[in-house]
Amino acid sequence: MQLYFNKYGEGKPLLIFHGLFGTGDNWTTHAKKWAEHGFCVYTIDQRNHGRSFHSDEMNYKLMCEDAIDFIASENLRDVILLGHSMGGKTVMHVAQEIEFLIEKLIVVDMGVKHYPRHHDAVFQALRSVPLDQITSRGEAEEIFSKTSVDKATQLFLLKNLYWKEPGKLDWRFNLDALEKHIEEILAEVPFISPVQVPTLFIKGELSNYVLKEDQTQLEHYFPKSKITEVKNSGHWPHAESPEFFFKEVLDFSHLV
Repeated sequence: MQLYFNKYGEGKPLLIFHGLFGTGDNWTTHAKKWAEHGFCVYTIDQRNHGRSFHSDEMNYKLMCEDAIDFIASENLRDVILLGHSMGGKTVMHVAQEIEFLIEKLIVVDMGVKHYPRHHDAVFQALRSVPLDQITSRGEAEEIFSKTSVDKATQLFLLKNLYWKEPGKLDWRFNLDALEKHIEEILAEVPFISPVQVPTLFIKGELSNYVLKEDQTQLEHYFPKSKITEVKNSGHWPHAESPEFFFKEVLDFSHLV
């Protein structure tokens, strides 16, 4: 099944893959600006997210296949792949499989390593919202406000709440599948062979997803890589330092 996407501009293809609980819409502002600089930008909803199909299965082998099928269906080559968090691991898998079609790779605040489980509070908060009983977004916001999840994450998650039908709210993501397969989403990217695609890792200074000791491992997987740190930023540098982030991606993407 085809992944849902939006497309902006014409020119060099730039494909964006969001993180866990996200959607391609999270990247609309950046996408429209990059489109003004000669890029054809695709903001893509990964399986079990946004408006893409729901599936009981969720792992990087499948998400990689979804992305490769998408690239083939759009008849793309010499593409730039950008992935944040979970999307970062998706694009790294894709680069391992179809390196010959990838011109550049941009991975936002994500390494190749396995990450310990750390989303239980989020799942608990999401489960605390009785979708079969509430009749307004305000009720969901009120319930969320009483959970241990920080305000920024609450607002991010609530963007996924939509009217499935009159009087019926639902999440755009497949909560059951994400919770069932969270360990697979946190899994390490297996090493196959060095990927010789020019790669930019962008990490938030205040985030612990990519640490100094991870650099050797990243260079082992991607020998033509460099790491850029975004000052005073956490796990969402594209949202926390948007102007700096935009320019870093633009400069890297325009390099020959």
